[in-house]
Amino acid sequence: MDTNVKVLEERISVIICAYSLERWEKLVCAVHSIERQTLPAHEIIVVIDHNQTLYERARSFFTTASVIENKDQRGLSGARNSGIASVTGNLIAFLDDDACAEPDWLRGIADAMADPKVMGVGGTVEPDWEEDEPAWFPAEFRWVVGCSYTGMPPEVAPIRNPIGANMCIRREVFLVVGGFRNGIGRIGTLPIGCEETELCIRARQHWPERTFLYVPRVAVSHYVPQKRTSWRYFFTRCYAEGISKAAISRFVGAKDSISVERTYTLQTLPAGVVRNLSEIILRRRWASFARASAIVLGLGTTATGYMIGKCMPLKTVEAHAVPSSTEVVNG
Repeated sequence: MDTNVKVLEERISVIICAYSLERWEKLVCAVHSIERQTLPAHEIIVVIDHNQTLYERARSFFTTASVIENKDQRGLSGARNSGIASVTGNLIAFLDDDACAEPDWLRGIADAMADPKVMGVGGTVEPDWEEDEPAWFPAEFRWVVGCSYTGMPPEVAPIRNPIGANMCIRREVFLVVGGFRNGIGRIGTLPIGCEETELCIRARQHWPERTFLYVPRVAVSHYVPQKRTSWRYFFTRCYAEGISKAAISRFVGAKDSISVERTYTLQTLPAGVVRNLSEIILRRRWASFARASAIVLGLGTTATGYMIGKCMPLKTVEAHAVPSSTEVVNG
């Protein structure tokens, strides 16, 4: 089948979840970036997460987007599931409320998903720093602020899961394996995540012959406020990542839940330490010592969170079952 014909058949629904009036200007930017796409969205769904004031303001402001309330459990997973339940497109794209998509974002998604074996697509998430990027912040840990990081593929390649700020997943996946698991997604500013990781692993376990793709040209910019560039936030987020990985390992198994992390830990991070130490010796760049230290300390903090998470009862996570397909997606 001709690719252009296939693209026309794809109907991409875009879901943007929001929870705070403090990010209103960013939400407006996110919606406008979808309105300006070279390939128009089938529909734009803005999901407001348990904030009546924000809901009323969004409903009165946006004219091209449908604004709905999160009727599920509070948090990003519940908000996304509420959005999924309302869409009519066969492809469902997710954009964070503090991210802006490049004009050909949807075109790139549609092109990449012309292959029916591709269950979902993720792309580049460039940091949009509120102020200058901290000199001590290692590029290997940009996942801390929800952005693409050193170690990700430089070209189109299969991946375990996309970054949640920039991803598209077939509606079929939600129909068959269910939605995002409550209990491990972000709730407000609480930096617990990995809900997209757990979902994509479930999908891969169900369809081992199918894949998710990383496509660099499918790009968005992601706002990084100054408060997320502190050492305290860095360590808190690393620890939370370890807790999250331990949680999903209970549902999908440790082998699949940390498969990517093994390569990242054994290859990407050591290379980053060596590179930064070399810069100290050869170029006398003393900020490189801070970056090398951040890599080592970040890894240690994440590993600590993982080990503690494996020992914790995590009752708040285990109390929430995966939503069934009928709960998540209208038939």
